[in-house]
Amino acid sequence: MRFLTLLLLFFTLPTGPASAQARGPLVLAAASMQEAIGAAADAWARRGHTRPSLSFAASSALARQVAAGAPADLFISADQEWMGDLAQRKLLVTGTRAVLAGNRLVVVARPGQAAVGSMRGAALGKRLGAGPLAMGDPDAVPAGKYGKAALERLGAWQAVAPRVVRGESVRAALTLVERGAAPYGIVYATDARIAPDLTIAGVFPRGSHAPIIYPVARLTTSQNSDAEGFRRFLLSADGKAIMRRFGFSTP
Repeated sequence: MRFLTLLLLFFTLPTGPASAQARGPLVLAAASMQEAIGAAADAWARRGHTRPSLSFAASSALARQVAAGAPADLFISADQEWMGDLAQRKLLVTGTRAVLAGNRLVVVARPGQAAVGSMRGAALGKRLGAGPLAMGDPDAVPAGKYGKAALERLGAWQAVAPRVVRGESVRAALTLVERGAAPYGIVYATDARIAPDLTIAGVFPRGSHAPIIYPVARLTTSQNSDAEGFRRFLLSADGKAIMRRFGFSTP
């Protein structure tokens, strides 16, 4: 459905360099970056540029859309793997791939739920496996893949796996906890910041999973003259300050 929406957006707009400039660059970004990239787009517009068009979803879904031919200018992934997939397909402009931000992985809980306590072994598996556990799809969504890797390394995945409720994105997993469909969820620390009714019940040790890295790159389908400027703005000191304001780390 989101792929069709992107195609509709593209084909209902005038084509050519002038119209591409008029509409601003189209940015496909990981769902967890919604607030930060939105703020960056606003800051870019205040500098006199046309505000970028933004589309947010799981990095896996966005990368598959790009691979299928969806027109866009920039891609921001929540992991290196999906960006690497597009690089292998030669869909990235050479020299434009760079690290934008980093994050932490946490367990969120509904009010009244106990803190996880030990983040290792049987105790962790018993706590998180006692009821449904919301997380991004561990087979595709970066937050889910990070979460599965951490639980495996900490010796809790086997106890937890049968109770996992798979979300189509990390924000979908967050919503499941907010709505009471699961007592606990695995999300990014930045997601927890936007859910005031939830608490952080545990923080995964840094060594329990690969570093959470958000790369950005310009796509070979890009025709917008502002796309490279906005990419560079995101990587600038001002852009990094916006990332940090929303809880992300920066290189």
